[in-house]
Amino acid sequence: MENVTRREFLGLGAAGALGFDLTKAAQFKQNLLIEGATVSHSVCPYCAVGCSLLAYTKKAANGHVELLQIEGDPDSPVNEGTLCPKGASSLQLAVSRRRVPNPLYRAPGATTWTRVSWDFTLDKLARNIKESRDRTFVTQDANGNVVNRCEGIAFAGGAAFSSEEGYLATKLMRGLGVVHLEQQARV
Repeated sequence: MENVTRREFLGLGAAGALGFDLTKAAQFKQNLLIEGATVSHSVCPYCAVGCSLLAYTKKAANGHVELLQIEGDPDSPVNEGTLCPKGASSLQLAVSRRRVPNPLYRAPGATTWTRVSWDFTLDKLARNIKESRDRTFVTQDANGNVVNRCEGIAFAGGAAFSSEEGYLATKLMRGLGVVHLEQQARV
């Protein structure tokens, strides 16, 4: 038997028997968005399940690499190509028009946000952490026991943390004396 495409099979089979004329459909050639794209393997960032993703990229006319599509990896033993609604929308993490690409800061009493540099943001964050730690650090409890803890800061790790990132964040927070820690590794 000669090689028959799926479209030809449908034309000869049920569609032909029902009287559908598929000659125009047979002439239609679909240009796929991901045709000629580079495929990269990744992991969904939303929870600790670790679903595998396939990311399709292509170099745009302006020379920048453009993300075209993200889908589940059918070869993954974890998700077998399926994604939950959050994972299926992961393309929007990178290409959403609503994504804020730079840090914004609203000064105390201000009514508008201003665009600031990453250096400003990290310095401000470090100063705020230090001020809060200095203000709320407890060296002894009510019984006179040495506790050396910071009760004014809490930390919640993200579900997309790898084990190594969670370990590093915990070590950093413990080094600051933070006792209120949570690593959200659940869905």
